[in-house]
Amino acid sequence: MHDYLIIGGGIIGMLTARELRLSGAGVTLIDRQQTGRESSWAGGGIVSPLYPWRYTASVTTLAQWSQENYQVLAETLASDTGIDPEWTQNGLLIVSQDEEKQAAEWAEHTGNRIEIIDSEQVHYGEPEMHRPPESAILMPNVAQVRNPRLVKALRQDIEQRGVDIREGTQVMEIQSRKGYVTSVVTNQGTLQADSIIVCAGAWSRELLSGFASAPDVKPVCGQMIIFKTPPNLINRITLEQDRYIIPRRDGYTLFGSSLEHTGFNKQITEEVKRELYTIATSRFPALEQFSIAHHWAGLRPGSPRGIPYIGQHPEVEGLYINAGHYRNGVVLGPASARLMADTVLGRTPIIVPEPYSLTAQRTK
Repeated sequence: MHDYLIIGGGIIGMLTARELRLSGAGVTLIDRQQTGRESSWAGGGIVSPLYPWRYTASVTTLAQWSQENYQVLAETLASDTGIDPEWTQNGLLIVSQDEEKQAAEWAEHTGNRIEIIDSEQVHYGEPEMHRPPESAILMPNVAQVRNPRLVKALRQDIEQRGVDIREGTQVMEIQSRKGYVTSVVTNQGTLQADSIIVCAGAWSRELLSGFASAPDVKPVCGQMIIFKTPPNLINRITLEQDRYIIPRRDGYTLFGSSLEHTGFNKQITEEVKRELYTIATSRFPALEQFSIAHHWAGLRPGSPRGIPYIGQHPEVEGLYINAGHYRNGVVLGPASARLMADTVLGRTPIIVPEPYSLTAQRTK
């Protein structure tokens, strides 16, 4: 019998396992392949929602808690595992003049820091940008992490802490009896557990399809490219028309991403690759001098309004959900995991949990 069984070993699943293990609980984490190799590996790693004023207050609340704690988390992981997630606070520049007033009002209301800067200031910060806009929104406190390094660090951390990690374990069915969760049937046998937490990202709805209520989580494919560039060619994360560029510490420059509603198909295409390359080089012509080092795709766990589902299943005792983070799994991960652990362990929650419940979101 397992105390807490977590299905899904991405950022959300591993952070949840870490939070529970920090409390002293016995935790088993299972993943159908290697941990962290789906959306968690594929994402950009921006520690902020894109256009954060477009989201509900519930998303902002989660994001702010994570942002306040991310640097310490990254430094702790680096110290304990020797793998640096590369938390880097280089700011987010958003080109969206129509939304500057909305952004300013949101910042004043939430206490976030933004600056409206002019074209000369944009050029000073990003001299390689083609035709700097007349004005732009700068969020100087926004940071990034490097997803593959973060998931590697998390995996080593939870393993060192005693989490039982079982990779290559495919869940076939979640079983319950008389309103209580009992076990999961996998390709490696049946595992019994007191509590089961579904952190399976885009696959969460399918895993819970046998129950009367299932989270409205659907896969949304995103393709990305990365250039091999010298360090400091581009200085800030820059976002315009839903496409972002992210400069890494070592000079690699990531550009993405597409939004494709193609089910569970995450095949990369030359068409999207060309589109991303054209947009990236039109914004930063200096990128034409450098080759594309890699082109990949991932499946985001889309939810209707980008609000994740965090809480107990309304009809099955002991069955929990932490999924549906859409494009914000990295930034919302630490807060989501802490809130999930608070809920499971019966602790005072870090934030009001009701907005993330399956019941509350189904009534919207």
